[in-house]
Amino acid sequence: MSSSTGVVRRGFTLIELLIVVVIIGILAAIAIPKFSSTKGKSYAAAMKSDLRNLAVQQENYFYNNGQYTNSLALVSFNGSADVALTITEASIGGWSATATHPLASPLTCAVFFGSAAAVAPALSEGIVRCE
Repeated sequence: MSSSTGVVRRGFTLIELLIVVVIIGILAAIAIPKFSSTKGKSYAAAMKSDLRNLAVQQENYFYNNGQYTNSLALVSFNGSADVALTITEASIGGWSATATHPLASPLTCAVFFGSAAAVAPALSEGIVRCE
């Protein structure tokens, strides 16, 4: 690789640089969807966890007061960041609730207990279900 002046030129050709860029693009195309899927699963796990923890708090409240409550403040519940919990029904016979996360939309999780009406997507009493 010497020229007539005796200077040696070293470097990458345009085709070599293009091949490297294409390989990096392929690797990014594989990695980004997997990362997005992992984040979605973590949001769903946070919503499920909050609903299970709310169930424990509701049972504690029922033990002390003889009924369930529709107030998160009364059960002293502090959920995960950005998870919105809504107690849709609460009575002496049961309760139901839903959980959402703004970055997990349109995913919603729900649970119901006792005589409370089932809230979609919950199908079975006491089982947290997301859809």
